[in-house]
Amino acid sequence: MYEELTEILGEFPQGEYGHWIMDYENDESPEHPIQMPFVSYSGLVRKFMDAVFSFAKNHPEYGLNQYRNILKQNGIEWGSASMDAVDVSDKGGICVMALLLGAVRAERFCDGVLLGFFQKGSIQRWLERLKEIDGET
Repeated sequence: MYEELTEILGEFPQGEYGHWIMDYENDESPEHPIQMPFVSYSGLVRKFMDAVFSFAKNHPEYGLNQYRNILKQNGIEWGSASMDAVDVSDKGGICVMALLLGAVRAERFCDGVLLGFFQKGSIQRWLERLKEIDGET
């Protein structure tokens, strides 16, 4: 069921998921305003994000539009520290998908948070749990 997401596990690089773009050329003058820093994500991360959104759209029965409530029901706060610390070994697919969607959505509000989830290994752990769940059925 989660193959579209878990297939990217084999494509995970050894650390390069994206990098910060900083504006060192402009000087803050009205003619040359500084661009805010942002993360330029790799193709793999963009593919992952598309797969998460696609899954959420194609599986309305999961109710992932309520991902924050799903996390809360599982004792998880929608924040990087709480989400990173979750032991997903006993979590079901809906909870793990809520973690993945929560991580992707967090990027909209805080540049670079998704990069942190990748670098800390959280995304990989969550995808491995989905693969495990697929193996159980």
